[in-house]
Amino acid sequence: QVQVVESGGGLVQPGGSLRLSCTGSAHTFSRRPVGWFRQAPGNEREFLAAVNWRGDSTFVADSVKGRFTTSRDNAKNTVYLQMNSLKPEDTAMYYCAAGRQYYRMGYGPQDYDYWGQGTQVTVSS
Repeated sequence: QVQVVESGGGLVQPGGSLRLSCTGSAHTFSRRPVGWFRQAPGNEREFLAAVNWRGDSTFVADSVKGRFTTSRDNAKNTVYLQMNSLKPEDTAMYYCAAGRQYYRMGYGPQDYDYWGQGTQVTVSS
């Protein structure tokens, strides 16, 4: 079983930045792809970005490309989502999720098995 915990959310002004962290409890976390998603009230869960288990390949959705990046530090069992130039429409609960060991990174919720509880990001002046 892999427990995943997000942190780093909060209130930020438009144009500001936040870095979210996703930490996995198990030693196998470093062997799993990780995806980032968000969900605003009344909306479906939206895929944002993913990183492969090695950390040498990432994918960012067009909706946030140029503003969001993801990376990982396997020595710390942690994956990051760097968010820049934040907009009010980025306000949502942000989730990370871990996939199958040594498997390719995926682009939808069905590709991930272990989910965190989420961290709230609010962009407002």
